Amino acid sequence: MRSWINRRRFMQATSSAIAVGALSSIVRPASAQSPGELRVTVGGGDVGKATIEAFVKPFEAETGIKVTPITDDSNVTAIELMVKSGNVTLDVCAVGQGTALTLDRKGLLEKIDYSIYKKEELDGLYDFAKKPFGVSWPVYSYNMVYNTESFPAGKPRPKTWAEFWDVKKFPGVRTLVSGEGGSEGPWEEALLADGVPADKLYPLDIDRVFRSLDKIKPHIRKWWSSGSEIQQMLADKAIDVGQSYDGRALLLVDQGAPIEINRNQAKLQWDFFVIPKGGPNVQNAQKFVEFISRADRQAAFLKTFVVGPTNRNAVKLISDEIARKLPTYPDYMQSSVLMNSEWYNDVGSDGLTNTERLIQRWNEWILQ
Repeated sequence: MRSWINRRRFMQATSSAIAVGALSSIVRPASAQSPGELRVTVGGGDVGKATIEAFVKPFEAETGIKVTPITDDSNVTAIELMVKSGNVTLDVCAVGQGTALTLDRKGLLEKIDYSIYKKEELDGLYDFAKKPFGVSWPVYSYNMVYNTESFPAGKPRPKTWAEFWDVKKFPGVRTLVSGEGGSEGPWEEALLADGVPADKLYPLDIDRVFRSLDKIKPHIRKWWSSGSEIQQMLADKAIDVGQSYDGRALLLVDQGAPIEINRNQAKLQWDFFVIPKGGPNVQNAQKFVEFISRADRQAAFLKTFVVGPTNRNAVKLISDEIARKLPTYPDYMQSSVLMNSEWYNDVGSDGLTNTERLIQRWNEWILQ
């Protein structure tokens, strides 16, 4: 499954790798934009189509406000240039946690006006989904997945990351996500495997992370670095058990592949809709972000593209069959780990974020 725009680019919000991105296509005069019209990033492909059908078109019908969907990426540098130049040509941006936190720290975002939200909708949002700088949508997860021909139902399977690390008890070909992106890596899983309780993961002990990874490293056939890569590995039956985005695995399950998702100790991530500061249509942008947070709108999206809603009440409006595919299904949430992007974006005395520190450590470690 693809992230809303590009999950690795946004999780690397403080890395120099994102320095250019969408500058040419986003930071430009909006001469054709009518007063009050919104320009909103929606993602591309099936995600963009679902966003337009579930959010954009109904919002236009309800409010009479024209929305122009933008499928280009946006990043910290592009948004910062827009705000500082006084030429804000994007009214609402979909960004990852890391990017949202960086933009907020730089003072580049409007505060969300929660006074316009209905109480039942606001109460339905998870606490992590309603921040001063943005409203989160959607949630996706990293999960352990099995090839059911290698690990059939009713037979012993690794159910925790500690058991995944136990290659003697549970032999088989393995894969984990690469750590080259810094904030997207098997860090939490390594600590869980080493016995750290889920509620004690942060701040991550980086030395302990790599000591744990030392143990599993000889048994990893490949460290995957993109959703398409892990999806192909699963489809080709190249692995017996591994880590995958839940969306990629679900696509294969729906196609009849011998794949099953283990929701225990899933790692949850989410994106945010944010409003760049000083734009010409802030009031209308606030209305659009509020619209996205509604349970009925999120439920409409889920009927065409399965991700985790951030409004708990959305689950009440869909079938149980769809609900059980969601990373935020209530039963799964009890054993899931919420990623702490604040920690990844913290800057140390050396001037590096923890994301940058992990990238450096990974690049040294993977060559050993």
